[in-house]
Amino acid sequence: MEVLGFVRIFRTMRYQYTQKRAFSEVSRNGVLPVLIVGAGPVGLVLSILLTKLGVKCAVLEKSKTFSQHPQAHFINNRSMEVFRKLDGLAEEIQKSQPPVDLWRKFIYCTSLFGSVLGSVDHMQPQDFEQVVSPISVAHFSQYKLTALLLKQLENLSFHVHNWERGEGLNHGHLRERQILMGHECVSMDATDNCVNVTASFLREGKYRETNIQCRILVGADGAGSTVRKLAGITMKGVEDMQKLVSIHFLSKDLGHYLLNERPGMLFFIFNTEAIGVLVAHDLNQGEFVLQTPFYPPQQSPQDFSPEVCEKLIFKLVGRELLDIDVIDIKPWVMHAEVAEKYVSCDHRIILAGDAAHRFPPAGGFGMNTGIQDAHNLAWKLASFLKGIAPSSILHTYDEERRPIAIFNTELSIQNFSAAMAVPAALGLNPTVANSVHQAITNGIGSILPSGLQRAVLDGIFTIGRAQLSEYLLNEKNPIGSLRLAKLRRIFEEGKSLQLQFPAEDLGFRYLKGALVPDSDSAQDALDAPTGHRRDYIPTGASGSRLPHMNVRRRLSNLTSEEIWSTLDLVSVDKIEFLLIIAPVKESYQLAHAALKVAAEFKVSAKVCVMWPSNTHTGGAEMSSAAGGARALIPDESYVDVVEMEMEMEVKKPSKSWSSWWDICKMTDKGAILVRPDEHIAWRAAKTGIVGDPILEMQRVFSAILGVKTSSTNPPHPTPYTYIHER
Repeated sequence: MEVLGFVRIFRTMRYQYTQKRAFSEVSRNGVLPVLIVGAGPVGLVLSILLTKLGVKCAVLEKSKTFSQHPQAHFINNRSMEVFRKLDGLAEEIQKSQPPVDLWRKFIYCTSLFGSVLGSVDHMQPQDFEQVVSPISVAHFSQYKLTALLLKQLENLSFHVHNWERGEGLNHGHLRERQILMGHECVSMDATDNCVNVTASFLREGKYRETNIQCRILVGADGAGSTVRKLAGITMKGVEDMQKLVSIHFLSKDLGHYLLNERPGMLFFIFNTEAIGVLVAHDLNQGEFVLQTPFYPPQQSPQDFSPEVCEKLIFKLVGRELLDIDVIDIKPWVMHAEVAEKYVSCDHRIILAGDAAHRFPPAGGFGMNTGIQDAHNLAWKLASFLKGIAPSSILHTYDEERRPIAIFNTELSIQNFSAAMAVPAALGLNPTVANSVHQAITNGIGSILPSGLQRAVLDGIFTIGRAQLSEYLLNEKNPIGSLRLAKLRRIFEEGKSLQLQFPAEDLGFRYLKGALVPDSDSAQDALDAPTGHRRDYIPTGASGSRLPHMNVRRRLSNLTSEEIWSTLDLVSVDKIEFLLIIAPVKESYQLAHAALKVAAEFKVSAKVCVMWPSNTHTGGAEMSSAAGGARALIPDESYVDVVEMEMEMEVKKPSKSWSSWWDICKMTDKGAILVRPDEHIAWRAAKTGIVGDPILEMQRVFSAILGVKTSSTNPPHPTPYTYIHER
């Protein structure tokens, strides 16, 4: 009702949107352009991206200190591509992470010192060849990533302020480039002009409150998001799939043993005494997290004392560890849910990361999806706050990112189900365990005293784990032999838990939003998730990530060249669109029109001319480009690059992969317009532009930015009217 009413008002008023002085240039009357709640990876990445785009922002974090719990640890290709653009962040991660041979495998065993039931190598040769992406995936603990992000923010003049002293506030106003620790958002009120936020903090033993005003409030405050709850946004999906305890511990002895004997990232351990999943965050440092389920109310987090956790770890390891150090014990609940909407209160309150979606950890979609949320959102926030686009452009964030989260939810559920196939093959059906627990809690067992309920539950689980005895689980036992054969088939057919999903990680596509859809977009939409690894196939379709290809660029001194990825052609420091064309006369005319129209819309644009691989940079071909049509484009808005033939190609369907335009499934008569987040906003697929290129570019930029001119060919860029009405 809120959104419909908002739309009706604008439709009846025929509201005129006139570009105004950027709100990010001056924090008027102490009103901060963007306040981010939550200093996890998503909130910190968003603050970096906004700052690079010239948008003033600050961060509130309710925790008094940054967590040292490893939490998320897998960074997929697309997130690493985002990090490549952040002043060497990706390179720092690669340098600091463990060598890939120490984490490429998942290992299934009866104990860490016991029998190995099987293993799965999740890295394939093409994962290292950098054909479809300029960078590989990474295994790097979240708290270490947070430290690197804070270092980046420090280089951008951000300051982390102590929760006790109330630093960062100036007469009740939160200054930009501040991270305020120990401040919890407890209330918020969205008005026509701003969001009034009340933050609670502890000082001198008493809770106090401070008021902060901002133009836009972004809730990146995790799965239990306060911002989401205060905004009244509900979650939809599967709630409370499983309750687990996460046990963070150190043991260099264990790390040294695994490093030399059976290195891996995840260890799935099944024996008669205990069941659990061990995440090896760093074998060199001996840093681990054990995940084990618990079943309330018969069991509670308080049952998992450090002493109890040590004994549990020893059962799964297969022997005692003299140097064990239990650091932290945290209960958590697994959900598979997506917020009903990402944008609320007339585009003033926005959700990102786990605040907007909660996935099972299978496949590492949580943090990665959140980082890509931030990447999508940053340029749109900057476009609105700088007066380039109306606030309705923020609605396209919901249109684009929410379907991706729904897709990733389904994929993570499928991957979690694949993980459960292994214990089921061993005779431990997880659904049976859950049914038994429900019968004791809500069925006939509920009449029993709590202590007896727990004893019954423990007894039934002990009987279940007896399926894992060496007497039963061996090749000589007919039942054990059948179960082990079934387990081998699961591994061989790729039906166990998967680590990488290239088709989804790189191939996700926006079908509507801040873009001009292809006429055949329904045909090119990503297939429904299967839960299995699928190869990524590049495309130049509208809404897709720009394909990666290495290109050569002649430096200004004309004596040397640089090798770039096509992704590097997109700026991270300004709102700039990139038009990629071939050296064809008609395409130069289109480029001239695109630059002219972009200037009318007060947005930066750059033209990249993609030359065939046999072209010499700086040669006569480039100098006389398209019969002098190149002269239509100013030097500062222009870059020549030359394709590099790929030396290592993966499952190449034909020789057509050698050309940029073939990779994009286009001809060199076509053109591609790329957004600041490296997604394709529009393309002329095969035959170029038919008709007036100025009118076509006006149509394109109007659709992307959510504004339209009041005449077909105006001498001035204003006024504009909303077209992202909903």
